[in-house]
Amino acid sequence: MLVRSLEIQGFKTFPDKTVLQFHDGITAVVGPNGSGKSNISDAVRWVLGEQNVRTLRCTKMEDVIFNGTPQRKPLGYAEVTLNIDNRSRRIPFDKDDVSVTRRYYRSGESEYLLNKVSVRLRDINELFMDTGLGRDGYSIIGQGKIDAIVSAKSEDRREIFEEAAGISRYRYRKEDSERKLDAAEENLVRLRDILAELESRVGPLKEQSGKAEKFLNYSAEKKSLEIALWLRQLDQSAAVLHQYDDKITLARTQQESAQRELAALDKMTEKNFQGITSCASEIDKIRQRSASCEESAARKDGEADVLLNDAHHAEETVRRLKNEQTSAVDSGERIRTEIQGKEQQAAE
Repeated sequence: MLVRSLEIQGFKTFPDKTVLQFHDGITAVVGPNGSGKSNISDAVRWVLGEQNVRTLRCTKMEDVIFNGTPQRKPLGYAEVTLNIDNRSRRIPFDKDDVSVTRRYYRSGESEYLLNKVSVRLRDINELFMDTGLGRDGYSIIGQGKIDAIVSAKSEDRREIFEEAAGISRYRYRKEDSERKLDAAEENLVRLRDILAELESRVGPLKEQSGKAEKFLNYSAEKKSLEIALWLRQLDQSAAVLHQYDDKITLARTQQESAQRELAALDKMTEKNFQGITSCASEIDKIRQRSASCEESAARKDGEADVLLNDAHHAEETVRRLKNEQTSAVDSGERIRTEIQGKEQQAAE
């Protein structure tokens, strides 16, 4: 397993994309104080998943992004890629070349890529366990690191020895399993508490279960009865529907006959309308003649009134003359009687 190259862009003092090639043998980086030599090892630590900002000589993770100069604007993200030759398969990854990329944005978002595929930080840590490049690896030893190792507690030195012996992977798996077991134990304690609480409810729940079972039986019986009822109603509805189909057919026949009669009535109505129009014309003519006749009748009524008045006078004259005639007849009778008496006297 060999480190092939390191690509840095936007990390600390590397605003432009910088590629460092590593060949067989020893590669030395030489420069004055403050030229950024330590930033290269910090970039390697950072891309391998370092989360301690003090180890990276920062106060916060945002400080790893190039912060700008009077001549250049600050960048929005930092990105580091470490390319490793894995032909020896020291890293448990079935590829000859392994490329690990870490990218961090000023918004606080971070992402890890393994051969351009997004992965988790845990995947990166598990990938480099037992290789010396892991989180507790010994491949990167900074200034004062040896003194810290020598003066460290035996438990801290044990991590380095385990990493060198290739058993740190199993230690982390053991710790992870122990955490899971502790969580499972806590869950079991909670389950026992819940079980103890539920046991007190078994009696009432058993009674409720019996009632529920009866309810389900009655519900199933009700369902079957409802289905039978619905089937019967469907049969009755089908028979009624058949009757209504016959009635509808008859009604349609009657409707067609009625429509024909209605069409004939429409024709007769049109003809009658034409007759009514001609009758109205005749009525107007008759009304005009009636008006003229009424005027003539009015004149005739006037003349009749005059004639009636004349007739009335004539009748009065006739009555007077009849009275006079009656008086004259009576007078004539008296006179004849007197004459007969005078004649008889004369004869005597």
